[in-house]
Amino acid sequence: MLQSSLFTKTIKNVPKDEISKNASFLLRAGFIYKEMAGVYSFLPLGLRVIEKINNIIREEMNALGANEVVLSSLQSKETWEPTDQWNDDKVDVWFKTKLKNDTELGLAFTHEAALTKLMKEYVASYRDLPRYVYQFQTKFRNEVRARSGIMRTREFVMKDLYSFCRTEAEHEAFYEKAKESYLKIFRKLGLEDYTYLTFADGGVFSKYSHEFQTIVDSGEDTVYLNKKAKLAINKEVFNKEVLDNLGFKKSDFVEKRATELGNIFTLGTRFSEALDLSYVDEDGAKKKVIMGSYGIGPARVMGTIVELFSDENGIIWPEVIAPFKVHLLALGNDDEVIKKAKSVYEDLLKNGIEVLFDDREAKTFGEKFAEADLIGCPWRVVISEKTLKENSVELKARNSKKADLVSFKDLINKLK
Repeated sequence: MLQSSLFTKTIKNVPKDEISKNASFLLRAGFIYKEMAGVYSFLPLGLRVIEKINNIIREEMNALGANEVVLSSLQSKETWEPTDQWNDDKVDVWFKTKLKNDTELGLAFTHEAALTKLMKEYVASYRDLPRYVYQFQTKFRNEVRARSGIMRTREFVMKDLYSFCRTEAEHEAFYEKAKESYLKIFRKLGLEDYTYLTFADGGVFSKYSHEFQTIVDSGEDTVYLNKKAKLAINKEVFNKEVLDNLGFKKSDFVEKRATELGNIFTLGTRFSEALDLSYVDEDGAKKKVIMGSYGIGPARVMGTIVELFSDENGIIWPEVIAPFKVHLLALGNDDEVIKKAKSVYEDLLKNGIEVLFDDREAKTFGEKFAEADLIGCPWRVVISEKTLKENSVELKARNSKKADLVSFKDLINKLK
């Protein structure tokens, strides 16, 4: 990507109501645009990051044997009334609207009921199960107060996976696989040292549900962490009974601030009972389908990574989700510098290395360096009259203070 043709630009000031680090850096670096409180658009740099996060998640969902779909955001009142979720006293985050004929609709805040209704068309026999279906889909939640930048918004994309099983044993086996899959996702994202399987309230269908809480000072949740055991307990269920069940004592844990990036729930037959999702087993008996729900918020992941991996100058992206691996800077307007920079740019592309080439002539050296730090690509490559004399480039990792001179012929190998 040539930076001169990139549809975005850095800005110096952000709205006064944005106090979170992730919103400040992402807005200033041109990854996102603020439409209104709790509503953001993703610009080219931000879209590249969010798609890489999505693809890591997608790879693990596919490995579980799940099929990807996209359900509609517009939802009918009749879909949600059987589960008692249309009632504003029970669910207070609906955005509701009407068609011109006064038919009442809602913008989906989740999709359990909608998918259960859909599955009635495709599940009749035990041979039709188990089924695992997931999507990346826009949700709408009429939050009283949106906060924490892109980590709590009124419009957001969620990856939600739903499982449909015949028996409790079949469900529990998949639930454990999903749990391990989530841990693998956070490991791939570079969050393994910060994210912990967290025991939370399981509702009426199981003793516990499980959250995936990332330890971060700006987090909205309080958890109790046992780092040695690699698990945490949400404050809402941190009591003697739970500790006894898990085989721990209170002194094994320390209180931490955290943000929830994912959660998995056993739904049991709540939705299949309400919407009559049944199957006929091998003996001809009619039984209700047992369900589970598994969510991750990609934008929450993105925002949390910025909160964790940044310094006073900007973002420090993990290489796996960085918008580009390399930020190439041509310093000055000398013809030889520009010519060599273009040659290096082409070599990087030929070798499959993603590169953002700052080819802009109007920017000063200081501005280019500052913007490169703000945007946060893992590697910065600088070509100038000084480096040309050494037949080299200046190579610097974003998370390092030290820059090295590397010959043109060694650059590709160093980056690979």
